[in-house]
Amino acid sequence: MSKGPVDAPQKYLRTKEAAPIVGLCARTLEKHRTYGTGPKYRKVGGRVLYDIDDLHAWIELGARTSTSDANATFVPPAKPHAARAPAYADRRDRVS
Repeated sequence: MSKGPVDAPQKYLRTKEAAPIVGLCARTLEKHRTYGTGPKYRKVGGRVLYDIDDLHAWIELGARTSTSDANATFVPPAKPHAARAPAYADRRDRVS
């Protein structure tokens, strides 16, 4: 018995559906998108879609074995970061 497209698992999620998977609220995920610090997403027409595999990969970036794990990757918070979003470099200079 084959499953039809209706029964197929959903691979791409809208922001509100993707947020609980990464443990954030939709607004925080939107901020990550704005600052370029979040998971990869696709823009199809006016819709933002997240691949479930990209969400899991982004969460894995923050995996650690201890608080002093030297090999851990830093996942930045949803704030403007000049290194990742050059458009905010001027803002950082004005705030400091």
